[in-house]
Amino acid sequence: MVVAVSIIGVTIGLAALRAEDWPQWRGADRLGVWTEDRIVDTFPTDGLTVKWRVPISGGYAGPAVADGRVYILDYVETEPRTMDGTERLLALDEVTGEVLWSHEWTTTYRMLMFTYATGPRATPTIHDGRVYVTGAAGRILCLDAVTGAVIWDIDTVAEYDTSIPVWGTSSAPLVDGDRVIFLVGGEPDALVMAFDARTGDEVWRALETQTEMGYNQPMIIEEGGARQLIVWHPSGLSSLNPETGAVYWEEEFSGRANMTVADAVKSGPYLFVSGFYSGSLMMRLDRDRPTAEAIWRGENNRVLEGGIEVAESTGLHSVMTTPLIDGDYIYGIGSHGQVRGLLAETGERLWEAEGLTTRNRWGSAYFIEHGDRHFVYNEMGDLIIVQFSPEGYVELDRTHLLDPTSDAGYGGSRAGTPGRFRHGDSDRRVVWSHPAFANRHIVLRNDDEVIRVSLDAADY
Repeated sequence: MVVAVSIIGVTIGLAALRAEDWPQWRGADRLGVWTEDRIVDTFPTDGLTVKWRVPISGGYAGPAVADGRVYILDYVETEPRTMDGTERLLALDEVTGEVLWSHEWTTTYRMLMFTYATGPRATPTIHDGRVYVTGAAGRILCLDAVTGAVIWDIDTVAEYDTSIPVWGTSSAPLVDGDRVIFLVGGEPDALVMAFDARTGDEVWRALETQTEMGYNQPMIIEEGGARQLIVWHPSGLSSLNPETGAVYWEEEFSGRANMTVADAVKSGPYLFVSGFYSGSLMMRLDRDRPTAEAIWRGENNRVLEGGIEVAESTGLHSVMTTPLIDGDYIYGIGSHGQVRGLLAETGERLWEAEGLTTRNRWGSAYFIEHGDRHFVYNEMGDLIIVQFSPEGYVELDRTHLLDPTSDAGYGGSRAGTPGRFRHGDSDRRVVWSHPAFANRHIVLRNDDEVIRVSLDAADY
C-alpha cells in the first residue's frame, strides 16, 4: 500500500531532511515531543519493518539514542532466586544492532520488592561524549560514550547513606551545563544532588530525605525570570535553583507508598502533577518571579471495592503515564487505564473513554507528541496514532510491535523472580519501558530483546 507522509511546518518541496537523536528520558528536552518530518501517517497493513533485533535481559529502562549508537541497560541474576546479579550497559550500532561495547557491575536487588526485581529502571543520558547511568540499587556512573571506559562511579548507598526505594532507583540523570543532577535520597539532606559532570565531585545537595526519594524524573523549566529545577518527591513539589540547589518554592503534596512516578508537565503558567493515590495538583506559576501557588487539588483515590481502588474516582490518578497539557486542557490515563480529559483551570472532567490501554490497575501508556497528533505506546506493546481534543480522542491507526514479558502488579518477571499477578481471573503481562523515537525509527525493548522499527515513510 502507499503510505502518506507527514510534513510538519514546511511544504514538501522545501522540506529539509531533519533527523534527531533521543539522548535521554522522553527525548532531547524531556518533553515527549518528536519533531522529525517524513514520518508515516498510517501503518502498512502488513506491519512496520523491523530493522534489527538484539537479545537482552530484564529491565524497565528505556533506550537512549545518540551519535549513531543505542544505549540500553539490563540485569542478569547470578544464581536463580538469590536477587544477586550484574547490571549491564550495552552500546549498540544504531543501524546494524551490533554490540559495540558493554560494561557491567555487580549488584544486589535484595532491598527491592522481589516481584519487581527485573532490572534497571532509569533511561541512560548521553551528553557531550559521555553516558550517565543510574542503577536500580543506587549505583551512578559516567562512562565514555564511544569506548565504554568508566570515567567515574559512585555507590550512593555507601557514600551518602541512600535509602533505596522499594521499587528501585528510577530517576534518569539530568545534565545541566557542567553539572549532572540525580535523585539520590541521601541522609539526611541529599534527596537531590548535583555532581560535576566530568569528575563526579559533589557540587550541591538539597532537600531532606524524609522517607525515600520517590520515582520522579526531575525537569528544568523557565518561568518567573528564572530557570527552575522541578522535583516531585514523596513530601511534595519543590522548585530549586539548578545551579546552587537553593529552594525557590515548595508545595506539600504527599501520597501513600511514595508513588511519585509520572512527570510534572507545564503549559504556560500551569504546572501539573498526578499520582495514583494522591490525585492531582495544579500549580499556577508566577510569570515575574520564581514563585507559585496551588489553584486546585484532585481528590485522593479512595473509592474502594473489596479494599481495592476502583475506576469510579474523579479527576485524574496517573500511575506511570505522564499526562499532557495542551493549552487549557489536560489529557491522561487514570489509575485503572481509563483515558480522561480535564479542564486545566479547575480540574473538571470533560470526558472519559477506553481503548488506549488495558482496563486494569496500573494501566499505563506513553504519549509522544508529533505535530497535531500523538503516538501512544501502550503497555501491551501496541503503537497507536491518536488526536486529542476537548471532545475526546480519535484513534487514527494502531499496530503491534513487541510482546509483553513482565508480569504486572504482584507477580514477578521472567527475567527476575517467578510469579504471576492475578487481577480477577486473568494473568497480566506488560511492557513498562519508554521507547526512543530517533532518526525516523522507534527503538523499544522488553525483557528479551531490543528492536529498531522504521517509521520512515521512504521505507514503505
